[in-house]
Amino acid sequence: MAGPVEPLWRDPEPGAAYDVIIVGGGGHGLATAYYLAKNHGITNVAVLEKGWLAGGNMARNTTIIRSNYLWDESAGIYEHALKLWEGLEEELGYEILFSQRGVLNLAHTPQDVRDSVRRVHANRLNGVDAEWLDPAGVKDVCPIVNISPDVRYPVLGATYQPRAGIAKHDYVAWGYARAADALGVDLIQDCEVTGLILHGQEIRGVRTTRGDIAAGRVALSAAGHTSVVAKMAGIDLPLQSHPLQALVSELLEPIHPTVVMSNAVHVYVSQAHKGELVMGAGVDSWNGYGQRGAFHIIEQQMAAALELFPIFARAHVLRTWGGIVDVTPDASPIVGLSPVENLYLNCGWGTGGFKATPGVGWCYAHTIANGEPHPLNAPFDLERFVTGALVDEHGAAAVAH
Repeated sequence: MAGPVEPLWRDPEPGAAYDVIIVGGGGHGLATAYYLAKNHGITNVAVLEKGWLAGGNMARNTTIIRSNYLWDESAGIYEHALKLWEGLEEELGYEILFSQRGVLNLAHTPQDVRDSVRRVHANRLNGVDAEWLDPAGVKDVCPIVNISPDVRYPVLGATYQPRAGIAKHDYVAWGYARAADALGVDLIQDCEVTGLILHGQEIRGVRTTRGDIAAGRVALSAAGHTSVVAKMAGIDLPLQSHPLQALVSELLEPIHPTVVMSNAVHVYVSQAHKGELVMGAGVDSWNGYGQRGAFHIIEQQMAAALELFPIFARAHVLRTWGGIVDVTPDASPIVGLSPVENLYLNCGWGTGGFKATPGVGWCYAHTIANGEPHPLNAPFDLERFVTGALVDEHGAAAVAH
């Protein structure tokens, strides 16, 4: 008979004070805590999560990992993340089911083709593996894609990143949580931040549903709710939060060998390790924090998927859900310092948050530890919305933007 299961991390009571408090126990918060302890020796750290660890967007994304963004700034941080993904399982000593099965971004119009070829060239200049495939090449990589010219959105080609892929999102969170806990980080669940303790323009701690906690530095990493918490310090962030819905099918035999994305058809499809088809849609047009699926999205997503994959016509939808994506005006994140001393910002990732998890955790920890941005996240400061030095990634960000 098996013995009791050993917990992956402790369940501590909140301490009176910490060197660093991270608000948000999702992938970014947990990765940041881990790299603060491992890379910088800062272990008097608490991660505060109002629900359960990784119960927000970390558990609600479609697990796609890639680094083929257009601009140098984006390619830098996402490629750094991808290199960390490639060694993360060994680093954490925990299985994350990272599968480098490649990502296809389909082109359906002559303008799609021009934009995609441009992106391939830009990716190669930044050391990112990228290829341009004609329709026959697309068929070689993914035989079940419909490349008939007699459809509403014919496939004219695709960008292909072979090193891209997927990972098991909850395993990633558990791996980071386990490793951070082992280094002395306190992971505190059911602890909602209800206010910030300020002395003039300096942060001194947080007010929570489990009492006040003092802190030398406070790092926000709460995705769509970061703007709500930042507002407690009088900071208006240029964020809009939208529901983003996704769904999975019943279990199928392995049939879909890669990840396929299509901006025009408006869907992205992969097959999870257990066999479900995982499909994502665009963001809902309204602002909100809903985390439920809706019938009209199911109907639209399935119709879009069948444009590309007629073979799925008899697949059944198993469940749907919603996540919350926080989107900035240039579809790039905000990572860095804030107008309040020792208060740091990490938000605005839109649909790019999961794939960036190791990279932003690494860079955000550097920023917090040193009080200045890591070179890879320096272009993503809040000040760019004043200076106009934007990093416009609407084209390469994802279907959802």
